[in-house]
Amino acid sequence: MKGREAMGQLAQKVKASMERYRLVWLVILAGLLLLLLPTGGKEREAPEETEPTQSAFDLAATEARLSQALSKIHGAGEVTVVLTVANSPLQVLAEDVDRDADDSRKKTQTVVLSKGGGSQETVTVQEVYPRYQGALLVCAGGDDPEVRLQLTQAMSALTGLGADKISISRGK
Repeated sequence: MKGREAMGQLAQKVKASMERYRLVWLVILAGLLLLLLPTGGKEREAPEETEPTQSAFDLAATEARLSQALSKIHGAGEVTVVLTVANSPLQVLAEDVDRDADDSRKKTQTVVLSKGGGSQETVTVQEVYPRYQGALLVCAGGDDPEVRLQLTQAMSALTGLGADKISISRGK
């Protein structure tokens, strides 16, 4: 019976303290509830590793998109596009330049961002996409002057090439 009496006395003390320190108990209860709530965040996944020199420009994908679009021109049939570029894609990286007071010596370093987990990433200031040099289009309707004109105008509008840089041939 001593255990029950002790529990009864403890319950009375807790009840008395709850009446007296009601706000303190409410804050403690609210804190416990907040601790039990899920945060909603998933575990952080490691960021995907990408090469800093890899560019978003993909010549094969560009040719495929152009082929698909130009094939929809009436009378052209299936169009195969081959593009040539004058230069490769280029990324201009951010640099930190330190100069002496008399500007006689200059020290240049590429800016690198350190991320968690020991990974580092360069800071790209500008991406220079390649300039198109010429285009070859092969299609079934390549001998029709009207189709040739439409294809030339479309390629010129999409690539910025002049008509003298676009060659259209009849295919099978």
